[in-house]
Amino acid sequence: MSSLALPDIATQSSQQTLPLDWVGMCGIALPLLVDGRSLGAHADAGVSLDDGSARGIHMSRLYLALEALEQQALSPRLIRRTLEQFLASHEGLSNAAYLRLAFDHLLKRPALVSPLAGWKRYPVSIDAQLKDGMFHVELSVHIPYSSTCPCSAALARQLIQAQFDRDFAGQSLEWERVRQWLGSSDGIVATPHSQRSMAKLQVRLDGDAFRLTELIETAEAALGTAVQTAVKRADEQAFALANGQNLMFCEDAARRLHAALRTLTGVSGFSVRVEHAESLHAHDAVAVSRYRG
Repeated sequence: MSSLALPDIATQSSQQTLPLDWVGMCGIALPLLVDGRSLGAHADAGVSLDDGSARGIHMSRLYLALEALEQQALSPRLIRRTLEQFLASHEGLSNAAYLRLAFDHLLKRPALVSPLAGWKRYPVSIDAQLKDGMFHVELSVHIPYSSTCPCSAALARQLIQAQFDRDFAGQSLEWERVRQWLGSSDGIVATPHSQRSMAKLQVRLDGDAFRLTELIETAEAALGTAVQTAVKRADEQAFALANGQNLMFCEDAARRLHAALRTLTGVSGFSVRVEHAESLHAHDAVAVSRYRG
């Protein structure tokens, strides 16, 4: 093998003197240790190129610095150390470092009534930045749930009342006949519409733990009708009951989540976006709420 030094074109001066805000790589595959489990993830890693006369950065140095994330439990402190390594390996070139991690957080969820259980997937992303000595990290998670429209429920009840008047007006009521009527499609002529909905939470952290499962469970408790995994008919009936007693507009969902996230420690701010994929309309209903501590 030749002993000649290999050329490093990135160290050459650029013909154009122009700093760049972000240079790096996207979609890097790597494992992460989250809640005691190894998860497959993707990383976007980059730095600023503040020396406008430099032709490029050393991308391999960013790639190698990510190895630390494979060996220790994921935490804000670990991510900060990784960003510090990004900058140390680009001294004189960069003043800001960025990292985005994306993965699916899996939680096994019990059915509402039966002994069944199943896995539910929660898409998660973590965005971190170290710039001018200031470190920021944000955790984002998408949480699906079910929402039943209060307006539709009221209109359905009105139609059922009108049908009752037509079927029983001027008659003496018999308990068994009314009971049968209530259990038939002739009596319950209308039902409210419900839809799968999505809560998109973005939380700014000021502690040294992500507490991802706690965030998800706090949000699902506030919403009240989390979507299910494995179910039997008894679970489906319990889910129908929960939806009927938990009517909500998208505005209601956003306010519930806002109040719930305010109770969490280690959170300095957040953004809540809820989307109800309307079954009535061809568009979605959306509500957004933000908090800056």
